[in-house]
Amino acid sequence: MGQRDIALGIPSSAYIHIPFCKRRCFYCDFPVFVIGDRLQGENSGTIRHYIEMLCQEISISPVFGQPLETIFFGGGTPSLLSLEQLQRILTLLTQKFGISPQAEISMEADPGTFDLAYIQGLSTAGVNRISLGVQAFDADLLRYCGRSHNLDDIFTAVDSIHQVGIPEFSIDLISGLPHQTLHQWQQSLEKAIALGPTHISIYDLTVEPKTAFGRYYTPGKAPLPTEEMTVEMYRLAQQILTAAGYEHYEISNYAKPGHQCRHNRTYWENRPYYGFGMGAASFVQGKRFTRPRQTKEYYQWVQDGCVIDAKVTSPDEILLETLMLGLRLAEGVNLRDLASHFGENKVEEIKKCCQPFVEKGWVEIREGRLLLRAPDGFLFSNVILAKLFATLA
Repeated sequence: MGQRDIALGIPSSAYIHIPFCKRRCFYCDFPVFVIGDRLQGENSGTIRHYIEMLCQEISISPVFGQPLETIFFGGGTPSLLSLEQLQRILTLLTQKFGISPQAEISMEADPGTFDLAYIQGLSTAGVNRISLGVQAFDADLLRYCGRSHNLDDIFTAVDSIHQVGIPEFSIDLISGLPHQTLHQWQQSLEKAIALGPTHISIYDLTVEPKTAFGRYYTPGKAPLPTEEMTVEMYRLAQQILTAAGYEHYEISNYAKPGHQCRHNRTYWENRPYYGFGMGAASFVQGKRFTRPRQTKEYYQWVQDGCVIDAKVTSPDEILLETLMLGLRLAEGVNLRDLASHFGENKVEEIKKCCQPFVEKGWVEIREGRLLLRAPDGFLFSNVILAKLFATLA
């Protein structure tokens, strides 16, 4: 089977974008719609109308076979949906595509947006993985970020998750926040570990131009930490989390053995997937497509029949994507697979390009695989990928 055949494979994962938030966090560049603190679920006409459009999109989407093995509700804040709205979407996905009995069904949730009964309802509906958007265990840092939850909300949320016994539970944290010190970062890591999640995601703050942070701050300048400090934060996270038994299996992700995020591996392994909802991306039949990022344009697109006009990904693009995504994983990419799909000459080009980084200790070629060595290889992944892209493009 060639790489083109892999790109044309049958999708078994679906991403569902739920774009609503109580408020927009100061760092957020995602396609979201702010509804305030008092509206959610069936109480919001805006959410009800969106669910109608989302279900319409799913209903008319082509099906390529086999049941879904992973489903991911992302946002936004999917936990602002009512249980009835969530169940409606899952029922439609079951009718349309089928859902494997062993499927991983993930949902992003923010502290302060749900209670114990809601988590019980999620579990009954089939959700078996919660990704909790904690971001920081410091009241001042939460305020600097514009988060809508407080520290008490975090511990109440985690207690509900544990009481219900959701088998997969992840915590998201952000490093490099305004005014954040190395001590605060260490405390956040230690407090996260103490709550017993099976998975922890670590994201370094990116200051996007059209966000509030983009207006307030310049990367590398106070009150943002220096680049040297953010590097130290990354190294500290790697030391603390691996010492606590978490595998550093992807640049930004750590998991207890056997608890990696199956859905996200679909992206990193460059396999096809469905995407539904405003701003959602999909990779189906060798074509990548991103839906409109604004509500009005998305609704019009659905009403016009969800016409997808995307070019087929070329073999060279697939190779670069495979390297860009696969090298995020600790196991890297299989050079034998690359040779069979793209030819031995391409692999030799890749190995020659990476030799300076091998000598630096950033890259390793081991047992037929090309991989980045943690932590330095991950820290300098952009430098390595830039050289690969310049060589292969």
